[in-house]
Amino acid sequence: MVNRFQIDGEEVLDGQVKEFGNSAHVTVPKRWRGADVKVVRTSEPTEQDEE
Repeated sequence: MVNRFQIDGEEVLDGQVKEFGNSAHVTVPKRWRGADVKVVRTSEPTEQDEE
């Protein structure tokens, strides 16, 4: 079952989560510095943590 969210915002960016040390990150444009953002996962991860 997929959840549906409604978010009011200024821009939408499609991206991919990439490995970064012991965690992961999503890169956004430099002009977004200082802005409030929300991240929504839209698919299942392809890699599973070994915890």
